[in-house]
Amino acid sequence: MTTRILIVEDEAHLAAGIRFNLEAEGYDAEVEADGARALSRLAVSDPAAAFDLVILDVMLPGVDGFAVADAMRQAGNFTPVLMLTAKSLAEDVVHGLEAGADDYLAKPFDLGVLLARVKGLLRRRDWARGDSGNLATARVGDAEVDFRKFEVRTRGQTFRLTLLEAMLLKLLVQNAGHVVSKGEILQKVWNLSPDTETRAVDNFVVRLRRYVEADPRSPKHLQTVRGAGYRLVLEA
Repeated sequence: MTTRILIVEDEAHLAAGIRFNLEAEGYDAEVEADGARALSRLAVSDPAAAFDLVILDVMLPGVDGFAVADAMRQAGNFTPVLMLTAKSLAEDVVHGLEAGADDYLAKPFDLGVLLARVKGLLRRRDWARGDSGNLATARVGDAEVDFRKFEVRTRGQTFRLTLLEAMLLKLLVQNAGHVVSKGEILQKVWNLSPDTETRAVDNFVVRLRRYVEADPRSPKHLQTVRGAGYRLVLEA
């Protein structure tokens, strides 16, 4: 099945160049130049209308990329997002990641670098969901984690995971019982420098606790080890 990619970019020449190069690599690429129109297509969770990846510019007419990404996630659309930004400051990158993006690329960029990021993001998605024989399911206390579907099922509820949430949870599961430092998480999940100053990791841990803990305020499974990082205990 052909990988479908939506390019949300209002610079016509850049969008055309990205589309041409993606199609040359065998992807099925479409373009939207307006944030509101992109939002109407992405703020849904209909599998029939799904894309495999979204390349999303921050500076869009009408609705900016941050709002598009956030609305996607709120609507239950967890398609991986590669965000394009003219700003490369750490706080801007973190803003994008916290809004729901899964990776970022600062403008101007080489199209070869963009293609590498696309392939890398798709590989990360495949790794997170357990393709090629990797860990596909796990159990954390009463919670059943299905990395193939990016879902956590517990207490009669089903929670959908973003790519980064799934990657973080899988990293912790693979290192269950051991402390994983924030720096290692930033490198392996966020693709950021380990000394990046951000609360993103802490915020994601808080979200994961809502899925796997009976009482997120008194976590038994996803523990904070002060000054060191986080440790996941599968059975508490």
